[in-house]
Amino acid sequence: MSLPFLIEAPIALLPTLAFLFLLDRLDSFRLVSVRAAVIALAAGGALAAAAYFLNAQAMDLTGLAIGPYTRYGAPVVEEALKAGVMIVLFARARIGFLIDAAIMGFALGAGFALLENLYYLASFPDANVGTWIVRGFGTAMMHGGATAIFGVLAQSWTERHTKFEPALYLPGFLAAVSVHSLFNHLLGLPMLATGVMLLLVPAILFGVFAKSEHRIHNWLIRDHADHERLLASMSIEFAHSEAGRFVSEIADKFEGTHAADIYAYMRLHAELVLRAEEFLLAREAGTKPQVTHVDRERFRELHELERKIGRTALLALWPHLHYSRQELAELYELESRTHRA
Repeated sequence: MSLPFLIEAPIALLPTLAFLFLLDRLDSFRLVSVRAAVIALAAGGALAAAAYFLNAQAMDLTGLAIGPYTRYGAPVVEEALKAGVMIVLFARARIGFLIDAAIMGFALGAGFALLENLYYLASFPDANVGTWIVRGFGTAMMHGGATAIFGVLAQSWTERHTKFEPALYLPGFLAAVSVHSLFNHLLGLPMLATGVMLLLVPAILFGVFAKSEHRIHNWLIRDHADHERLLASMSIEFAHSEAGRFVSEIADKFEGTHAADIYAYMRLHAELVLRAEEFLLAREAGTKPQVTHVDRERFRELHELERKIGRTALLALWPHLHYSRQELAELYELESRTHRA
């Protein structure tokens, strides 16, 4: 291994990892675990490998030369691949806030760029240091930033919608493609392209973090109070309330489903949301709360109740429970911690 390689490889590979680490440190709620970030990096690398073959096929199909395709075709193909993974994360409630949308998006894009840069390091060992400065500080920042911007806009447009609506992801996708295409248009002036990304991406993401920390704190306080009131209302009189009668109607429609199980499920769900939000607020305050065997037992009981109620009854019930994606993401993160503890 040559000395130039030992100098060039860190320049090509480390800047985006350092920026990803910085984003994680700026998140006082610790919304994204190290495990989730590493998986996103690996997924991004897999997408880069897929894009290598898809871009070759797309060039053959469109007949575009390398220049026009780089400016207009590659941004669409590559951002579509990355957006697809992000949409799956949104649909599965693995992302609940603007901050984790930005971090996960940047991690996915960074993984894409890392594999690309590894390929170029192996393929062009004689390239000069300037090439790796552009690849490490420009191209990699563009890939991470474009996907982070998609994540932020997608979260902003979809956070109040429980149903999957593809059109709501279009603004974020167009923004990501535009950032990518802008960078590729400036490749004739590589240092300018790199400078634009170094100014644009951090400015946008730092702005998102500055705006979101306070919003998340206020949302957690409000939602925590709402769930405390919900638990207080789930007394013996709940069965005779309008919501209680609706639960009984759902139970009557499905054989083997009991209203008592649905009541218990709703109560346990609310208790776990409260516990998850207490974790986030504690981490914001700088403490390190620990999961306990009680937390693990509660999740085991929750899944047992889901089995008893039945998938069909749950599908009928869920739209009326109004569980937000933020709450589901909180629960997923708390349950993940119980598995790792």
